[in-house]
Amino acid sequence: MVAAVVVVLGTIGYLAYTGQASAKSYYVTIPEMQKMGAKVYSSNLRVEGFVKPETIHQDGPNVRFVLSEYESHNPKAQQNPKMITVDYRGTEPPPDTFKDDAQALAIGTWGQDGVFHATQLQAKCASKYAPASNGAPAGTKVAANESSVATPGNRAN
Repeated sequence: MVAAVVVVLGTIGYLAYTGQASAKSYYVTIPEMQKMGAKVYSSNLRVEGFVKPETIHQDGPNVRFVLSEYESHNPKAQQNPKMITVDYRGTEPPPDTFKDDAQALAIGTWGQDGVFHATQLQAKCASKYAPASNGAPAGTKVAANESSVATPGNRAN
């Protein structure tokens, strides 16, 4: 009886440990990811950046695009910014806020092929929620960083 309890508890402990380890992900910028070395290939990553204009190629729910460390109108973007190609394969299309120059977060893994393979996308569009230039009423609260998420089985707007 004791041996059976030890085997069951050992199995549960092992499954909990391996499940927790596989669910862990690193939140990194593009330059940080590129400095990770060989560890980058075996890690779950959350990479932040801006969608480079005119690089979005959508085929149903799948999207391929370039993620840059700076917005295109940022002066630093002209000085050799770090960029990666992202290939998103999901069951849901990307969020409506996923557009040129949108701040985005790609969640997935870095492949040996030099492409980031995303399973989830989050997009932010702060300018959409900026106060009106014609003077909004005093005390009006405006959301500054609302985000949308596209994940398999979940679509948020």
